[in-house]
Order: sequence, then structure tokens, then C-alpha cells
Amino acid sequence: MLLNPFCPLTTAKVLALKATVLLLMTLLIKAKVQIVAGSALGIALLLLQALVLLVVSGGLVLTAGGAALYATPQRRPAAA
Repeated sequence: MLLNPFCPLTTAKVLALKATVLLLMTLLIKAKVQIVAGSALGIALLLLQALVLLVVSGGLVLTAGGAALYATPQRRPAAA
């Protein structure tokens, strides 16, 4: 049986199929954008974590250096 393209029922089926394909393509693009945005957010958080680690370790080095300088006794010349 050949389908008549001018039949309203066939036209409705074609339009419904086009709408479904458009909806699925939109959802696929949305998912791709969310993945890219999620990756960008993950990279930003990783960089922030690395920066915080460097700041904290630098602070600890400065604190340890200051404590070492404070703990070393000051040598004064002996009074004769």
C-alpha cells in the first residue's frame, strides 16, 4: 500500500517525528553543554584547590622559618 503524502494523518505523523527529533537533538546539545560546563567547573575547582595548597604550604614554611629564627639564641659579644 502506498502512502499518500497529502493525507492529513501521514502529515501529522511526519510532523510528530520531526518534533521528536528536534526535541532529542535539543536534549543532546543540552547534555553536551552540561558536560563541558561541568568539566570547566571541575578544572576551576582543581586549580583553586592547588592554589590553596600552595598558599597553605607557603604559610607553613614561613611559620616554621620564623619559629626557627626565634628559637635560635642571639649571640652577643662577651663583655671583657
